[in-house]
Amino acid sequence: MNKKAFLVAEREFMEHLRTKTFWLGIFFFPVLITLSIVIPIWMEENKEARTYAVIDRSGWLLAEVEERAAMPDLAKVFHTALESYRDNDESFSEMPEALRQTAERLVKAIESVEGQALPGVDPDRPLEDQVIDGFATLLTGLSGPEGEKFRQFMPEEAINNLMALRDSVRDWWSELPPEEAAKYGARAKSRYVRIDPETDDIEALNKKITDQELFGYFVIGEDPVGGETELKYVSANLTDTDLLEWFQRLATDSVRERRLEAKEIDKSVAAWVQAPLRFESRMISRAGEEEEVETQDKLRQWAPVAFVYLLWFAVFMNAQMLLTNTVEEKSNRILEVLLSSVSPVELMSGKIAGIAAVGLTMLITWIASFLLAVKYVPKMMGADAPVNLSAIAGDPLYLGSFLVYFLLGYLFFAALLVGIGSVCNSLKEAQNLQQPVVLILIVPIMAMVPIAEDPNSTLAKVMSYIPPFTPFVMMNRAGAPPTTMEYVATTILLVASTAFMLWAAAKVFRIGVLMTGKPPKVSEIVRWIRAPVGMVPERSNE
Repeated sequence: MNKKAFLVAEREFMEHLRTKTFWLGIFFFPVLITLSIVIPIWMEENKEARTYAVIDRSGWLLAEVEERAAMPDLAKVFHTALESYRDNDESFSEMPEALRQTAERLVKAIESVEGQALPGVDPDRPLEDQVIDGFATLLTGLSGPEGEKFRQFMPEEAINNLMALRDSVRDWWSELPPEEAAKYGARAKSRYVRIDPETDDIEALNKKITDQELFGYFVIGEDPVGGETELKYVSANLTDTDLLEWFQRLATDSVRERRLEAKEIDKSVAAWVQAPLRFESRMISRAGEEEEVETQDKLRQWAPVAFVYLLWFAVFMNAQMLLTNTVEEKSNRILEVLLSSVSPVELMSGKIAGIAAVGLTMLITWIASFLLAVKYVPKMMGADAPVNLSAIAGDPLYLGSFLVYFLLGYLFFAALLVGIGSVCNSLKEAQNLQQPVVLILIVPIMAMVPIAEDPNSTLAKVMSYIPPFTPFVMMNRAGAPPTTMEYVATTILLVASTAFMLWAAAKVFRIGVLMTGKPPKVSEIVRWIRAPVGMVPERSNE
């Protein structure tokens, strides 16, 4: 790019830098990303509790469901208490006496067996988790496997010391308000609040749902174990099934245990019969070695989808910006003034480079904002991310591919749209002519999910070699990286196609930018492209 073209690019860049829309674009994305992280976390933490009632004609199922619901909640409470105790946090002194004693005795119990070869202990799980889960199971009176394992490896004295606190902990737990339970991370108690029905009158309960005093209610027949009994859930909200699925899962576990006892089937035998086959997922590394598959690896396969969305938006937005800018300056006769000092090719290349610089500035800001947001915003909200999203988003393969494909994709479509803009006299004409380009851009978006699911399918490979689709499809396939040969071949083809588009756009631009009147037909544009430099074919009189 020579000096005059550079000056045009600098002018375009500074012109956009002075506009309010540019700065709105700079700040809008970070705000949007931050809100997209903050709002779901805030809504999850502040979700309104689901009030429900239960008509239990069995006489036992409701009680067992509540015990099963309390077990994981109490485990979370004990984890919170242990962390406060070990960190010597001020909040620990504000906890009830029963909970403080439980935390202290749990720590002593864990220390008493730590580092020993213990029967029933799962070596792949932290010992602390197994101790807490086991104690919570015994505390609620359940006869689950966690409680049985706990009795196997924990000394009897430690169990007795802990179980001595059972009544005081259960009394505190039963009187604990739902909003206070939420502070300890107790999900079920804070999210699902049971209200004792004043009557078993179904019509009265239906009216409470209509008046929004109840979210829903359950009806349990006399013999849920036998199966031929009334089991009903009534609610006005059929889309939010959290309450139904939660209660149904716990009730199913209780009924299943009773059915096993009724048929005198040993629980361990039943568990063995029902145990599903679980195939351990493995992946092949770039070095050709077998590796374990973690949650982060699975998310990494889908990460390119987010990059494709951003790539598509960035390419379309910046190419559209170039089209609008060209049409406006042509209609205002600004281009005629500029052409008195620079050649059409210098003007076109300067405009493309200037708006590319604008796009890169916005993209770098957006990427940096995204990396910072996914890393720090959840921590600021007090939420722990299960995976390191910033490490996935900041993968050099993704970022490098993204920048390369943005530049090549932008140049390809910029050349196409700047040529369209040069032959139009108004934005209305330009919008009509750019519709085929928009249709082309929609194709890789429609194929995005199928390609992400099977990055090396025939569809993905074929579309990789179609230049208008190459940037988006190859970016989409980055989760299961194509071969080096495919990267090289598709990049060479895309570079050659982009060079051809720039060459053709330059030939159209030098004629169309000063043309007025009716827009040319496609056949006429083809003659312009084929005409030698310096020659202007005569326009058709049609």
